[in-house]
Amino acid sequence: MKTILLVDDSRAVRLAGRRMVSSIGFSVLEAENGEEALKMVREHDVDVILLDWNMPIMDGLEFLKALRAAEDLEQPTVVMCTTENDMSRIMQAMQSGADEYIMKPFTEEIVRGKLEETGVIESPDA
Repeated sequence: MKTILLVDDSRAVRLAGRRMVSSIGFSVLEAENGEEALKMVREHDVDVILLDWNMPIMDGLEFLKALRAAEDLEQPTVVMCTTENDMSRIMQAMQSGADEYIMKPFTEEIVRGKLEETGVIESPDA
């Protein structure tokens, strides 16, 4: 079973995300900010990260840059999941190492589609 790390300072968003990705078949870990997320990545085998941008302590972009710079860590697929919809911000996230980008609010179908596009899961049509 693949493991997904949900990184969001909103408990409600993490709960909704947990329901979605559990139904897709993932084992789920959670973190409230980028600092906690880095610790989780160091302690667990993480296949994919759904990452919020705006969080206290260490935001999503800071986390993403730290993760991609850490040569000693496995590099999971990272999908930014945020309300940031300005094209320059989206480009900034992609240039910093995000593999995909999802706008909030999102549905299970959107998450599943992005995970299929990135190759994390297989499409049922494959």
